[in-house]
Amino acid sequence: MNIGDVSRRSGLPAKTIRYYEDIGLVQPPRSGNGYRTFREIELHKLAFLGRARALGFTIEDCRTLLALYEDDGRESAQVKNVAEGHLRKIDQKIAQLQSMRGTLAHLIEECAGDHLPDCPILEDLAGE
Repeated sequence: MNIGDVSRRSGLPAKTIRYYEDIGLVQPPRSGNGYRTFREIELHKLAFLGRARALGFTIEDCRTLLALYEDDGRESAQVKNVAEGHLRKIDQKIAQLQSMRGTLAHLIEECAGDHLPDCPILEDLAGE
């Protein structure tokens, strides 16, 4: 398969596929003319990576998960540890977003939204 075929089948842009190759996540063989020739194994890895990235795993997490996936001697505890670390980061981000939302909701509530120039939103942003 060429990169266009793999892009369509994996749902990943060709640019992303090239990037994953550049950083060593996939290593498709090259034909005599230098073109990439993707096999089913690379397509499967790319689909795996696409799903992992859609769940928000970092590139390094993806590298670790892919290595664990390919390791028949892996322990599921290793995989769970990576996933739990990622979940903690998601929970932290959710807490930050909830705090931001609460602050913004309060500022919006305090703003009269009328024809006068006083605005607690701008005052807060200015640090007043």
